[in-house]
Amino acid sequence: MEARQRRPGPTTRVRVTEAGLERSREREDRLITEEPLEVRLEWPGAAARRGWVTMRTPGHDFELAAGWAVHEGLVPAAGGVAGVAYCTDATLSPEQDFNVVTVSLHSAPDHVPHQHDALSAGSSACGVCGSDSIDAALTSRAPGWTGGLPSPELVRRLPSVLREGQRLFERTGGVHAAALVTAGGDLLVAREDVGRHNAVDKVTGARVLAGDPPAAACLVVSGRVGYELVQKALAVGTGSLVAVGAPTSLAASLARRGGLALYGFTAADRTVRYA
Repeated sequence: MEARQRRPGPTTRVRVTEAGLERSREREDRLITEEPLEVRLEWPGAAARRGWVTMRTPGHDFELAAGWAVHEGLVPAAGGVAGVAYCTDATLSPEQDFNVVTVSLHSAPDHVPHQHDALSAGSSACGVCGSDSIDAALTSRAPGWTGGLPSPELVRRLPSVLREGQRLFERTGGVHAAALVTAGGDLLVAREDVGRHNAVDKVTGARVLAGDPPAAACLVVSGRVGYELVQKALAVGTGSLVAVGAPTSLAASLARRGGLALYGFTAADRTVRYA
């Protein structure tokens, strides 16, 4: 019987040549690991089937899969996921070990996600077009946030709160991050991934698998904000979305229609509110 592959880590050691102004030197460096993850879905009476494939940073794979299922509207945030496990299909090659997970649902989903034959950064970033897609996102969202929201003063501090959870970024400089924060600035959970969409999925999945509500006063992200990140925030009912980078026009439009407070270009000395 062929031995199982060693589980990949979040960083990978490489040898590099660093060229300075006066001399060059060889040294060891660390890169953020990027590998595919296939997410399969199963429910009573249905065999496991491929739902999604993404390129991700290994680690918190079960959270990524569970968060994706919630954001796609396949399961409710509370009690929809029966379990998540690495696939032990005998047909998998050693290279696929720990790169295929199965999400078990308590019941059949209302819809089956589009089958992605190619690797992608996230299915919610594909095929978005016009008002019909915005209407669909608004229809499938969770009830709006009714709790407190962070003050502008706190919003400006949130990038530094996020940095507290960016250990992989400190080691590699090549990874995105997302965090869920209370209106008082308390960090609930932070996750990192090579894909910004995956980082948000991991945040939601962490809360769901722990039995905690996935919505909070604020979701903070390390990069820009596209439509798909606003959609994920609305899907669970989060109150605000704070980004270090800029939002897109479609992200701002969806945030306004969905009642999501949206901030961009956030730093210690300023933030810009778009919705």
